[in-house]
Amino acid sequence: MNVEFAEHLREHDHQSGQGAAPQQSRFHVEIVEILEAILLAIVALSTALSGFQAAKWDGVSARDYATSSRIRVQSEQASLTSNQMLIYNSGNLDSWLQAETSGNNKLAAVLARRFTPNYQVAFAAWLKTDPLNNLAAPPGPRFMSQYKDPLATEATQLGDQATEAYAKGVDARETGEKYVRLTVILAAVLFFIAVGQRFHLRGVRIAMTGMAGVFLVYCLILLTIYPRA
Repeated sequence: MNVEFAEHLREHDHQSGQGAAPQQSRFHVEIVEILEAILLAIVALSTALSGFQAAKWDGVSARDYATSSRIRVQSEQASLTSNQMLIYNSGNLDSWLQAETSGNNKLAAVLARRFTPNYQVAFAAWLKTDPLNNLAAPPGPRFMSQYKDPLATEATQLGDQATEAYAKGVDARETGEKYVRLTVILAAVLFFIAVGQRFHLRGVRIAMTGMAGVFLVYCLILLTIYPRA
C-alpha cells in the first residue's frame, strides 16, 4: 500500500506540474499583451501629438513666408519711392545749377524752393561750402552729412524684417519636418508591435515588443525636446 500510495502521489504531482506550466505560460502572454496595449495607447497619443505639431508648424512656416513677402514688397515700394525722390531732387539740382550759372537768379530762387524737405536741409548746408567756387566742396547735397533719406532708411529696415521673417519660416519648416520624421518612427513602432503579435514564440514576441519600446522611448524624448507651436 505504501508503494501504491507513493506512486499515486508522484502521478498527482506530475499532473499538477503539467497544469501549472500552461497557466504560467498564459500569465506571461497576458503580461506581454498588456504591455503591447499600453505601448499602442502611448503610440496613438504620441502620433496624434506629433501630427498635430507638424501641421501647426507648417502653418507657422506659411505665415512667416507670407509675412516676409508682404514686408519685402513694402521695402521695395519704399526703396522705389526713395529713388524717385532722389531722381527728382537731382534733376531739380541740375536745373538750379544751369539757372545759377547763367545768371537767372529768379529761376534759381524758384528751383531752390522746390527741393523735398529732407533734401532742402542738405542743399542749404551744401551752399555754405560755396560749391560753385570751392573745388573741395562735396559733389552735391546728397553727399552732405545733413542729408537724410527716411524712405531709404525705412526700406532698409523693412528689408531686414523681411529677411528675419523668412529665416523664421525656414526654421518653422525644419521643425515641422522633424515632427514628420518622428511620426514615421512612431509608425515603425506600430509595425514592430503588429509583427510581434504574429509570432507565437514568446521570446520573439517579447523581443519585438522590447524593440518597439526602445523606439517609443526615443520618440518620447524627442517629443519633449522639440519646440511646440
